[in-house]
Amino acid sequence: MMNPVEEKSSHADHAATYPTAHLIREIGRGVKGARSLSYDDARDLFAAIVAGRVSDLELGAILIAMRIKGESVDEIGGFLHAAESSFVQLQAPQSLYAPIVIPSYNGARRAANLTPLLAMLLARAGAPVLVHGVVKDAGRVTSAEIFNEMGLQASTNHQHADEQWSRGLPVFMPIENLAPRLAQLLALRKIVGLRNSTHTLVKIMQPFAQPALRLTSYTHPEYAALLTEYFTLAATHRGDVFLMRATEGETVANTKKVQQIDWFHSGIKTTLVEAQLGSDAVVSISPDSRGTAQWIQQVLAGHEPVPQNIAQQVDHCLMAAKQLKSELKSEVKGEQQ
Repeated sequence: MMNPVEEKSSHADHAATYPTAHLIREIGRGVKGARSLSYDDARDLFAAIVAGRVSDLELGAILIAMRIKGESVDEIGGFLHAAESSFVQLQAPQSLYAPIVIPSYNGARRAANLTPLLAMLLARAGAPVLVHGVVKDAGRVTSAEIFNEMGLQASTNHQHADEQWSRGLPVFMPIENLAPRLAQLLALRKIVGLRNSTHTLVKIMQPFAQPALRLTSYTHPEYAALLTEYFTLAATHRGDVFLMRATEGETVANTKKVQQIDWFHSGIKTTLVEAQLGSDAVVSISPDSRGTAQWIQQVLAGHEPVPQNIAQQVDHCLMAAKQLKSELKSEVKGEQQ
């Protein structure tokens, strides 16, 4: 089996080019005139895109059309199916908990990025944790930079990830190593100047072969309704999902206010935390990577308290991940009898 790092894709490779004109006619008629693709068409289109079978001209038209139109539930489902099929899935380690997946693609500008603290607390409790995302983002402090300051090396392959989990550590894997073809699509933002559907997909994808708990978030309110509908209808064999309003784009509880956290389990939505005003005591953290890393290490050493909202998020994550793993064991046992 080829390591995903070794896989190559080029949008300049037009061998067996996938025809898209009939699809562009559907999605490219503007906000009012555009029609959404079916699940199957969306899946096949995105599979062709990640395989480099769509010309650069057509790809640009598709990205802009989807940016203007916005994705439908069927399109998100079809795109995500193709996206998750474009790379080698990770194998979850043995644990009392299902793996917990934390996307980290925004970092922070004003407040400290505490995604690494969330990951470290979950891993310390015994859960296998995967953080995936970008290494650098201009003007922002990324989780990768904070992990690096803490001495946690990024995992560039599956073997290194397994070694990190065996040591009870969270794994940070850059998107370039986890899913290189998706990383190429993310990089088109520098050329086109706009985000594309891939930015949504990487934040909701499930990179494990086994069911996992995904922590997901949204920044724009319209995505709350879209993702709620999608996670309610999506196949449940991929695991559970937490959905919340993002903290500067990151899926970690805000220390200044309590965000609503919805849990999608077996197609049923349960609100675990109601949104409310109020915050912990003032948390004074330097938002740069070194200052944030040092403060997180002080928390882990017990010299600073865990922010209440993050402690609550950790408890809910562990509860759901443990229940999910318990149910999976029961299903396997039932099949063997």
